[in-house]
Amino acid sequence: MYTVHTIPQARAFLDSARARGQQVGLVPTMGFLHAGHQSLMRRAVSECDVVVATIFVNPLQFAPNEDLAAYPRDFVADSELAAEAGVSILLAPSVDEMYPETVVTSVRVSGLSDGLESGARPTHFEGVATVVAKLFNVVGPCRAYFGEKDYQQLAVIRRMVSDLSFNIQVIGCPIVREVDGLAMSSRNAYLEAADREAATCLRRALDAGVALLEAGERSVVAIEAAMSAVVEAEDRATLDYVAVRDADTLQTIAQVEEDAHLLVAAKVGPSRLIDNCAFSGK
Repeated sequence: MYTVHTIPQARAFLDSARARGQQVGLVPTMGFLHAGHQSLMRRAVSECDVVVATIFVNPLQFAPNEDLAAYPRDFVADSELAAEAGVSILLAPSVDEMYPETVVTSVRVSGLSDGLESGARPTHFEGVATVVAKLFNVVGPCRAYFGEKDYQQLAVIRRMVSDLSFNIQVIGCPIVREVDGLAMSSRNAYLEAADREAATCLRRALDAGVALLEAGERSVVAIEAAMSAVVEAEDRATLDYVAVRDADTLQTIAQVEEDAHLLVAAKVGPSRLIDNCAFSGK
């Protein structure tokens, strides 16, 4: 695996690969990698000739009340995991490399960026869309792999790619879960034993919603109430939101007619966790 820290180095490597007719795959990350990230890398390796993974803790997606400096980092372990997955090139730029001047240009995807996660993190998706747009321009034409755990983020990126005509194919990859159903996340590292057990309430809330849908319930109010009750019954969890939305647009709906997506967010101990799942009404 070739590790680089500058944009020109990455561009030269990837442009050379494309000149040889090779397909480039991209896995953008903020580091502190786990098996979920590695699953994205392995998928990319299986489908592409050359895979670039990026590690960059993006300051643009952190609000003033969020501690950017406290975000977990372990570059040595990250490098080992990426190499083990078969990554060809690891791009780990500094903040100065990515943003040599004060950033005055930003990307906002209206509609999809509103509500849900933006309720707790109002500037988050603007920061995400801006850095991903920049990474797409750095890497060039490629297949880009994102986890479905950040479902709203995935929807935002897909719409940005469509609206701005990026020569990028966005690939959504399934959530990787622990044995007890908890979605893998870098934030799980903050959980002590009791909080770790309590965190399974997010998956249990989704299961409760799906069970109602499979039993024939179609009222979103009723389904969201059942999901909320599961999280609220857990003393160590504080519910942020539950939602049943249109699967494609994430717009609010009153009744589940066809495909829908169930989403949940809650604070458990020191960590704010999210999870989601799909329901096919067809």
